Amino acid sequence: MSTFRELLSHTKANITEIDFETGQNRLRTEPATIWLDVREADEYENGAIDGALHIPRGYLELQAEQKIPDKNTQLVVYCAGGTRSALAAKSLQDLGYSKVASLTTGFNGWKDKGGKFQVPRALSPEQRNRYSRHILMPEIGETGQLKLLDSSILLLGAGGLGSPAALYLAAAGVGRLGIVDFDIVDSSNLQRQIMHNETTVGELKVDSAKRALANLNPDIEVSTYPVRLSSANVMDLMEKYDVIVDGCDNFPTRYLVNDASIILQKPVVHGSIFRFEGQVSVFWPGQGPCYRCLYHQPPPPELAPSCAEAGVLGVLPGIIGSLQALEALKILLGIGDPLVGRLLTIDTLDMSFRKLKLRNDPDCPTCGENAKVELIDYDQYCIAPNMKASAT
Repeated sequence: MSTFRELLSHTKANITEIDFETGQNRLRTEPATIWLDVREADEYENGAIDGALHIPRGYLELQAEQKIPDKNTQLVVYCAGGTRSALAAKSLQDLGYSKVASLTTGFNGWKDKGGKFQVPRALSPEQRNRYSRHILMPEIGETGQLKLLDSSILLLGAGGLGSPAALYLAAAGVGRLGIVDFDIVDSSNLQRQIMHNETTVGELKVDSAKRALANLNPDIEVSTYPVRLSSANVMDLMEKYDVIVDGCDNFPTRYLVNDASIILQKPVVHGSIFRFEGQVSVFWPGQGPCYRCLYHQPPPPELAPSCAEAGVLGVLPGIIGSLQALEALKILLGIGDPLVGRLLTIDTLDMSFRKLKLRNDPDCPTCGENAKVELIDYDQYCIAPNMKASAT
């Protein structure tokens, strides 16, 4: 039976090891090399080589293939002193990684010899527990969760669409949420607007929403804007946020938001509902068509009844709002394929989903070849003179 010293000696004889000088040269001349830190979380948080990927030794075999799918990737593995990294390098070789080296000096020697390092920003133990299911996913991980915490989303409306979107975005840990809505909670809202309840009837929706989100996740910041969205304030509101989630129920506001988004180059996650049907798309200036490529002009009022006139199945905004939250998270994380240039439609009566291809219209009045964007209020198209961005 071998001793640990004999096992380590045998391991080192069967792997590639590099010293500090070789490591420095690789860091400078081979930017594609992945530096893999296999120390524990508390060690990593006190300092790490710049740009290192962190996988604690105990999770290496479980997570390596997810986080480093290409087994021909150049890898330099390091720990504190060179022992754990040697064992880790052997395990990676056994998993099929062909270009693995262990740093003999470890991080301690690297730091003592003047190698560059940084103290990485890390989640707190409480955050690591709260967002653990995100962290387990290689597409997100701790880096992605920190990105979400640094991100911001403006929700237009705290009604049927805004409620599920806001709740899921808050739960996901989007660091700053803004909510625009000047309506008050009415008992008729409670059939679908799940951020509100009997105790908040008569309150401003933004106040009710802020309380609900704080109870769900005190980790985030919520800013409220109990104002009517107009050409006078839309730029100031939208420019402060990374992504806009459009939960309004009227064409004038949608057109205004579209125009402002083109000027500001902000992605807008669009959602709309009608009775049993809903649709979702992403209008991202410079990436695909805009809202007015789809609808050049607002339809006449009699063809665009609100939920108050036509009704809506209570669960439908929950589906559409959740999809909007999902699209917003994909944009913030830079993962997946957002619904840019595509319109997802849902008919809940027969549970049919369709994706329609949207194209840039060269004659579009706001993003076409001869477009000229001017912010105006489209109130002449409103069904009522006091339209708001929350009636869904």
